[in-house]
Formats: sequence, structure tokens, C-alpha cells
Amino acid sequence: MSALKVLLGIGTSSTWCGCSCSCRSTGGGPATAPVIETLPADASLSKTAGMPSRRSLFWPSVITLVGVVLTVVLGTWQVQRLTWKQGLIEARARAVAAPPIPVPERVTPEQEFVRTAVRGTFDHARELHLTGRAYRDRPGLHIITPLILEGGGVVLVNRGWVPNAARDPGQRAAGQSAEPVTVTGLIRLGSQRTWMQPENEPARNNWFYVDVAAMALATGYGDVRPFLIDADATPNPGGLPIGGQTRLDLPNNHLQYALTWYSFGLTLVVIYGIWVRRRLREQG
Repeated sequence: MSALKVLLGIGTSSTWCGCSCSCRSTGGGPATAPVIETLPADASLSKTAGMPSRRSLFWPSVITLVGVVLTVVLGTWQVQRLTWKQGLIEARARAVAAPPIPVPERVTPEQEFVRTAVRGTFDHARELHLTGRAYRDRPGLHIITPLILEGGGVVLVNRGWVPNAARDPGQRAAGQSAEPVTVTGLIRLGSQRTWMQPENEPARNNWFYVDVAAMALATGYGDVRPFLIDADATPNPGGLPIGGQTRLDLPNNHLQYALTWYSFGLTLVVIYGIWVRRRLREQG
């Protein structure tokens, strides 16, 4: 019987989940109403109530960190490219400003854009046409002619630009002198074909990029120097071709690129900070 009273909570005093319940056991009287006691709030909850959970911050933080690191790396790479490009521009300026050198047998990459002076006779019958070239927004082509050197050997000379209407040498007969001439210009090593350019067509005398070896083969000469000379702007008889077509300027936008990447990184940090602050307000 006493065990049953214990199970029914009669004549006992118990505390459960913060509630103190006392029931009379004498005379079979009714149990008294339970008294509810409120437990104090957990101090740790009060400290973290205004902070977003770690889980909610984890992936945004990782993504922001990766983005910032990536933009800093790319910005620093552009700064390095800026230093490299400035050195290249300065080296080219020094080469162009230096006095002309005798035409060499061979050249190194460091000698590109060095000025040289040569004397010989043009073989106009074997001129080559470098198509798709413009001059002051006018379409045309460059005339590349083998020059037979007085000391022996042959060098290809880019004599300059002519309009498409003057592709036929008969349209510019005044500039087709058969007399020995002195040519001053810049040493060039040719160019690589870009993905936008078609293949050269030697059989049709259509050249879209400068392949010195293939051009030398097309002239039929054996002893051709492995480089090209871009003639300077000295006027030719009759006004054509127009020399001095070498592009000496180099695009140098690396500083702008670096600042752009760094600004992207800063923007990510600002956005992340605003987002965290908003979460704090929502949970505060």
C-alpha cells in the first residue's frame, strides 16, 4: 500500500522539472495545487544570444577568404607584369634611339628593334604582299622586297604600305627603282600566327603574318638573312610605298588590371562585413 502511495505521489514531496508538488496523505484529503518554480536563465545563453551561429558563418567566411586570396594573387601578378612590361618598353626605346649598326649575319631576340643601315639593289620582281594592313584607317598591304646586298647575301625589307588599288607594281612604277639604294630601318624577327589569322598562301602571294623562313623560300634565294628590316619613313619616289610602319607602342594596362583585382578583394571584404552586421542585428 505504501508503495502504491509512492507511485501515486500521495503523502510524498517531490520536485520535477522545477515544480515542487506537495500532497497531503492524511484523511484522504485532496492534493494541494502544485507550486511552479522558475529556473534562472543559463548565463551562457545570454552571452551568445546576439551572435550568429558558427555554422551559419562558416561557408560565407570560407568563400570570402578564398575570393580575397584569389584577387590578391591576381593583383600581385599584374604588378609583376607591369614591371616586366615597363622594362620591355624601356629596352625598345633604347634600341630605337641607338645609332644604326651594320647589318648582322644573325640576330638575337635582344637585337630586335635595333636600327641598321644596309645598301643594295631591290629585286622588285619577287616582292611579297603582306595583306590586311591599314594606314590611317585606309585598307591596304605592306610590300616586302628582297634586297641584294652589295657585300653578298639577301635581306628582306618591309618597304611600307600601299593601298589595295596599288597592289600591282605597275600602279607605283616610280617607286620601283633598279638603282642601288641605302635602306635604314629596324631589325624585326617576324611574327607568330594568331588564332584569328588564316594560313599564309605563298602560291597566291598572300601573306597574313611574317614568316621569315617561308618568305625567304618563296623568293627563291638561298642566302637570305633570318630576319626582316622595317624601312623607316624616308619617302620613296612617287610616294609609295609609305615606310615607317613599325608599331613601337606597347599596350600597358597592367596597373589598371592590378587595381581592379585589388578593388574586387576590398569589395568582398566590405560585403562580408555588412552581411555579418546584418545577421547580428537580426539575432540581437
